[in-house]
Amino acid sequence: MDKFLIRGGNVLNGTVKISGAKNAALPLLAAMILAETPITLTNVPHLKDVNTLIKLIAGLGITMKYEGDTVTADTSTLDNYFAPYELVKTMRASILVLGPLLARYGEAKVSLPGGCAIGSRPVDQHLKALEALGAEIEVEAGYVLAKVDGRLKGGEVVFDMVTVGGTENILMAAVLAEGTTTIRNAAREPEITDLANLLNKMGAKISGIDTDTLIVEGVESLRGCEYAVVADRIETGSYLAAAAITGGKIKTTHTDPNLMEAVLEKFEEMGAEVTRGEDWIELDMQGKRPKAVSFRTLPHPEFPTDMQAQIMAVNVLGRGFATISETIFENRFMHVPELCRMGANIQVEGNDATVTGVEKLQGAPVMATDLRASFSLVIAALAAEGETVVDRIYHIDRGYEDVEAKLQSLGADIQRIH
Repeated sequence: MDKFLIRGGNVLNGTVKISGAKNAALPLLAAMILAETPITLTNVPHLKDVNTLIKLIAGLGITMKYEGDTVTADTSTLDNYFAPYELVKTMRASILVLGPLLARYGEAKVSLPGGCAIGSRPVDQHLKALEALGAEIEVEAGYVLAKVDGRLKGGEVVFDMVTVGGTENILMAAVLAEGTTTIRNAAREPEITDLANLLNKMGAKISGIDTDTLIVEGVESLRGCEYAVVADRIETGSYLAAAAITGGKIKTTHTDPNLMEAVLEKFEEMGAEVTRGEDWIELDMQGKRPKAVSFRTLPHPEFPTDMQAQIMAVNVLGRGFATISETIFENRFMHVPELCRMGANIQVEGNDATVTGVEKLQGAPVMATDLRASFSLVIAALAAEGETVVDRIYHIDRGYEDVEAKLQSLGADIQRIH
């Protein structure tokens, strides 16, 4: 199993090119199932999750080509509607093939993601939404069996909670439904906007984009097109956090400052100088120790849960103390004990964490517990004294393209060991 060996103490400076967003690429790949003619995606990041979903879609019989940052799909060769547990268990986003398979082909058999209990995360919201459009759904032996007689029928979908994956799944199903579908309490993340824009380019009729109410007028078919995946706002914020925690200056390019306002405000509150252009953001910490900042994670456009761990890591070395409230996911403070192993002072009570800044961290063996937590441990290690070994870095490979090469180009002393 791969690990990172990191020698801390270097100030990170330089320019880093941001990749396409993992959280956008995955639903866009699933949407390719809906195209009757060949479809091409560009700016697709090279990530473990992307490779897994491409393998899953190819397993449906669809002809997939992945060269450079470009993926092309031809659905005319599709010959089955089965997404097996062996692939779905490694990635929750695999459930996103359910909506497009059901909408275009009238049936699907998709494993529950990760073999999880259905109520533990809002997969049940996906199923209730599809049932509202006329789907017949059974859950049997860990699989979702979905069928529809003819076409799905437009209807009213009201989510009990904001769910990004649920919004994406029902949006892909509704575009081929008969009649009009109204989706209320829809997620508003930029990845939803990217999906809606792709579907409209394919011939869908979606309005209300960027709001919590989406109106979808069903069409009979969608065509292929060429479309570029939006820049990864979370990767952008992660590298800016690396500058903040090491006192450095990093410019991120090929990104979109408009998707980052809540995070950039927190960096400025820390005392960083943040400048931005049309497709770049630069953060200069000017060698200063950051000020600890409090925040609460909330659905977009508020502070994203996927940046919570990285900003917590910066707070660990901040001046003063801060309170962090995690309102999106339970169990998303699993990086806290690992940061504390390095000398952090963090107290957790329920969904709140209080961080009291310390002047220095000490390298130690630590273990990544999830994708974003893994990056928080890496940047903490970059700012710590001595050596840190980060275990279970397969998590980081799921969401960060060429992470060690990008960090090395900024001056980090990091290497992958086997």
